Amino acid sequence: MAYVARGEAGALVDPSGVGEGVTGSFELVPRGPYSLAASARFLEGFAPAAYDGGGADDLRLAFVADGGEEAAGVHVREEEGRVVGEVYGGADAGVVRRQVARILSLDVDGSRFPEAGARDPVVGRLQVRYPGLRPVCFYSPYEAAAWAIIGNRVRIVQAARIKAGMARELGPVVEVRGEREYAFPGPLRLAALDGFPGLSGRKAEYLRSLGEAAVEGRLDAPRLRSLPVEEALEELKKLPGIGPFSAELILLRGAGEPDHLPTNEPRLGRAVALAYGLDGPPAPGALRRVSESWRPYRTWVALHLRAALEEETGEILGGGRG
Repeated sequence: MAYVARGEAGALVDPSGVGEGVTGSFELVPRGPYSLAASARFLEGFAPAAYDGGGADDLRLAFVADGGEEAAGVHVREEEGRVVGEVYGGADAGVVRRQVARILSLDVDGSRFPEAGARDPVVGRLQVRYPGLRPVCFYSPYEAAAWAIIGNRVRIVQAARIKAGMARELGPVVEVRGEREYAFPGPLRLAALDGFPGLSGRKAEYLRSLGEAAVEGRLDAPRLRSLPVEEALEELKKLPGIGPFSAELILLRGAGEPDHLPTNEPRLGRAVALAYGLDGPPAPGALRRVSESWRPYRTWVALHLRAALEEETGEILGGGRG
């Protein structure tokens, strides 16, 4: 039987008229400005997702549901101010709903985000340039950590190919609206990994340790978000193969922490210099002072700045204006 998750609590009710293959559905109501089309455009340029686009107004997602190994397929669309999702596969619809909310940063109240733009004209211009954009997170902190390990010391496009290959060869498959989608392998599968083409050095060993840590609950997103930020980062750095940059990536883009200045992001300083018309990247103290007006959305503003830098330079995926 299929079920629908509605409301903040994600209560489950028996629906009628669900589509073929749909095992559940849910609704999310954004608090504050939001555009699913902006999320779709972001994902199409987000190398770790290997996302080829499902249209301007909908998304197809496939991932291992939090707390298990079950593949969840989701078709998400925007409808009259709501985000509506159809669930495919055997994962619990309530779990999937909460996970999608985190992936799309819809678990954060963004109603005060325009105030950051009112305080800082640069942020205001970015909000106009990217209306409704919020961070699109990795499917889980676990998957963000796996990406950090796979991508260490290799080009982003090469890491994306390895990650996509692991999903296709080792991960579970789910059919979404008649198309096969491949999810990145779950923690138990990764904990038994012997190796994979393209993984160099101790990466297979680190990924096995990561799978074990995820099984133990050490990468649970709500738990990481409940900790003081610095405590969460220190805990993440204890994982084999995870340094300061990767720890921030896991917390901000895996667990979805909305208000932390990513001081280990090497391109942020250049993005700030470009947006604010500075001669060069600001010193750490100056950057922190500038970012005070971005609270409580420092992660979000940093994403907007990085999006603008990439659009101008095309340094990651190629293209850009120069």
